[in-house]
Amino acid sequence: MILIPGDAHPELGREIARLAGIAPATVSISSFADGETRVRIEDDVRGADVVIVQPMSAPANDRLMTLALLAEAARVAGAQRVSAVIPYFAYARQDVRKHPGEPRSAQLAARILATAGIERAIALELHSPALESAFPMPLVHLQADELLLPIARERRCAIVSPDAGGLKRAQRYAAALGAPLAVVVKSRPGPDVATALQVLGEVRGQSCLIVDDMASTGRTIAGAAQALLAAGAREVHAMFVHAVMAPGALERIRGAGVRSIVTTDSVRVVAEPGVEVVPSAALFVRAL
Repeated sequence: MILIPGDAHPELGREIARLAGIAPATVSISSFADGETRVRIEDDVRGADVVIVQPMSAPANDRLMTLALLAEAARVAGAQRVSAVIPYFAYARQDVRKHPGEPRSAQLAARILATAGIERAIALELHSPALESAFPMPLVHLQADELLLPIARERRCAIVSPDAGGLKRAQRYAAALGAPLAVVVKSRPGPDVATALQVLGEVRGQSCLIVDDMASTGRTIAGAAQALLAAGAREVHAMFVHAVMAPGALERIRGAGVRSIVTTDSVRVVAEPGVEVVPSAALFVRAL
């Protein structure tokens, strides 16, 4: 097995290689003046089982293209098999056509990777489990429960889904912890815009833990936190798998009264006070 760390999160790639007991391959990833990506695998990969580690974090389009180019480079260099570890799969929120004229972007992104030569994929907490069927290649879909549940157990909080879409995840956490469950009902008038409406479930006097798959703009978690505090919650914490975190997201979450944040290192996370980052490399090593 030869592991190739992509440019999105090379630290995670190298840690996966270390735990797996293999040396990471040397790759060159650069850009032409117009932004066109150029990659080159420096090591010999003929006959090897090549694993590329590349979350599709911002800028998502560049990460997707780099992953596809690395796969193509390994394939034409004679790799026996090419697999991709995709800790965060972008475009997963665009898995259904909500209006005429819209593409199914998640399915297209998966097909691009298959066309590039990726024969197996490993992903962590896709936005929708139904997206598994969109992958043309075999997919190992990992959940972050074993990473996050021990920390949630220490918090002894009521578990809250910030919207109806995340209710199954919150139910899973609440059942595993024997904790109370609540959900914030919201409307979404536009992309990256969420308006919290009301809290279903008793949270008065409770310490609440909002669980979600990702934080992008932070508006969903911030709106849920404000709704919980307005409903009488004693304090609010947040736990999510992917810290996509567009500029201003962390400040927005903190400004809504969230006291602490727990996330994984599925994407690069800048160390911040009050943000606990849980390592995920061991989870991917076992999957490999």
